[in-house]
Amino acid sequence: MVKKVLVTGGTGFIGSNLVRGLLKKGHDVRVFDNNYRGRLHNIEDIADKVEFVEGDIRRFEDVLSAVQGCDTVYHLAFINGTENFYKHPDLVLEVGVKGHLNVVDAISQTDGIETFIYASSSEIYQVPDVVPTPEKVKGVVPDVHNPRYSYGGSKLLGEILSLHYLKKEGVKKVIFRPHNIYGPAMGFEHVVPQIVKKIIDASDGLQQQEVNITIQGSGEETRAFCYVKDAIDGIILAAEKGGDSSVYNVGKEEEIKIIDFVKMIGDAMNVRLNISHTNLQMGSTPRRCPDISKLKQLGYEPSISLKEGLQKSVEWYQDYYLKQLVNT
Repeated sequence: MVKKVLVTGGTGFIGSNLVRGLLKKGHDVRVFDNNYRGRLHNIEDIADKVEFVEGDIRRFEDVLSAVQGCDTVYHLAFINGTENFYKHPDLVLEVGVKGHLNVVDAISQTDGIETFIYASSSEIYQVPDVVPTPEKVKGVVPDVHNPRYSYGGSKLLGEILSLHYLKKEGVKKVIFRPHNIYGPAMGFEHVVPQIVKKIIDASDGLQQQEVNITIQGSGEETRAFCYVKDAIDGIILAAEKGGDSSVYNVGKEEEIKIIDFVKMIGDAMNVRLNISHTNLQMGSTPRRCPDISKLKQLGYEPSISLKEGLQKSVEWYQDYYLKQLVNT
């Protein structure tokens, strides 16, 4: 059945890929964003297939107008990027909390909305007791004084607001927690673009085949990276087949040490890396890997290998940074 779908944050990395996935399913898609972190360029190739509404998630009138006529709302608008958590926690909270309240209030005042899907985060687990981590593990804010938790704290509050503040009858509510989603054009505050840039800079634009770079932490920290196409398949599956008030991890159960991941980036660029280390930022998580068995029960099967997905991502950023060098 064709749906009229609103995607807040639809010009961002996950948002724009979600829009493409929804279009492939035949849905009528409206994108709501102010392009603070997203870019219109991210949906340039599908601009004639979507309705773009420019607006600020912090202004209720903008949000209320955007939800009109829709039957499904995916709420992804947020301030992401670890650097922003430390430098702009007030903005992270304003967008995360005020923006979320605006969305659920707008849904409550609008007839015809059948499904609300909220993008939470693996950050709500912080340092989980169980890895791989199932959805039943408690969400925590370890230290209210650490600005890093402006993000995880507001994501956790968003889950509570979704389940207990949005009381409108007949609206199915689904929450997904993405885990280290990556891919081309994912932004510049994440490990893949940061390491690619370090290698480009240290090698004088890939003129050297061996370079020295520095990473945070010992490198023994782990993550489980999920290519964006697999993630989008999981998100849409959770929205369509997930139960009301259900929570789903979205990602892959393929844990890798950061130092090995960084070496894979070097291999993809044909550069040998000599790696040194600095201290982790306070609040960083030593291990992260989702238990995705709950989503698998709905039919989820991620299919893109880390090597394949990383090669595509590295090539995109390598081309981007090399073009920058040529133009300077």
